[in-house]
Amino acid sequence: PVHKTALPSGVEAWLVTRYGDARQALADARLSKNPLHHAEGARGKSKTGIPGERSANLMTHLLNIDPPDHTRLRRLVSKAFTPRRVAAFAPRVQELTDGLIDGFAARGEVDLIHEFAFPLPIYAICDLLGVPREDQDDFRDWAGMMIRHGGGPRGGVARSVKKIRTYLAELIHRKRADLGDDLISGLIRASDHGEHLTEDEAAAMCFVLLFAGFETTVNLIGNSLHTLLRRPDQRELLQKSLAAGDTGLLTTGIEELLRYDGAVELATWRYATEPVEIGGRTIPAGDPVLVVLAAADRDPARFTDPDTLDLARRDNPHLGYGHGIHYCLGAPLARLEGQTALATLLTRLPDIRLAADPDDLRWRGGLIMRGLRTLPVAFTPEAAEGARSTTEPTRP
Repeated sequence: PVHKTALPSGVEAWLVTRYGDARQALADARLSKNPLHHAEGARGKSKTGIPGERSANLMTHLLNIDPPDHTRLRRLVSKAFTPRRVAAFAPRVQELTDGLIDGFAARGEVDLIHEFAFPLPIYAICDLLGVPREDQDDFRDWAGMMIRHGGGPRGGVARSVKKIRTYLAELIHRKRADLGDDLISGLIRASDHGEHLTEDEAAAMCFVLLFAGFETTVNLIGNSLHTLLRRPDQRELLQKSLAAGDTGLLTTGIEELLRYDGAVELATWRYATEPVEIGGRTIPAGDPVLVVLAAADRDPARFTDPDTLDLARRDNPHLGYGHGIHYCLGAPLARLEGQTALATLLTRLPDIRLAADPDDLRWRGGLIMRGLRTLPVAFTPEAAEGARSTTEPTRP
């Protein structure tokens, strides 16, 4: 359950797999997020973390730092993800969801990853950051390159990271002259009021919110729909609940889908700052640690019938969004997007079904994330008069 292994990159790391050990590791202050604590040299360090972030001066973000800097930076952005702010954003998420479905509802078939699960969180996080609408398709292209190259050569991701970094620097400068109600403007105001946020920190913060906020939600939506399409009994229960105007099953269901086939298989890198004992094993100082969230959330010692999908499951303290001070800041927004996507799609296209042999579906490569490359589906085309009109079906 606590095992040292050589990863495909050649880096050796400790895998933590049991639920109790995982919770301990995620909350243990002796396991630092800062790559400087990695005992390997520069070549080894370059194989961990997000490709390209080091060369693009994007290292000072929430996934790479510890308190007190982590506490300071998290406080600056936490206001954007309060329940009140997320609730206020709900109409925009619904508008984006309906607009994307309008783009394919009359066709009777679609790849749900490419035309739905992928663009929805991209446009949502761009709106939240304050990226102008005319620039959001560029972000979509860069993000697409990051996903396509995620399991292949790190250079492809690094090139996308560099383009995003250049754009963010320019956008921050433009925002200084025209502040709005968006997150980037909020970071600039905080910096101007003595919070000591450097430009690199501001750019890194925006970058990690984009990086962590879109692919995880792409996978949440894609994995959830894939699971429901292969579990017709649970999908039917959810559709009946939604038809009756009851959102209770949707609320518990999104948590169960996160547990059952979550968007993130392994938590991001941690490094022991001193010898740490976990599960009876001593992890030496400087060694990397990877918590296997997918295994912990199927631990039979914690979850009854862990391999059974039960959308009504109540006792469900899954680790899909982490645990401790690094608990996912954007979890409320991701839940909103996931719930809105599932509810709208299953209501508007009630007979949606897989249009491929399940064994032919392919998952993207990579160490941290878990997500489908494509998810082809078929359904009865929505009547033209039933579809909502939109002037920009590919970018609501």
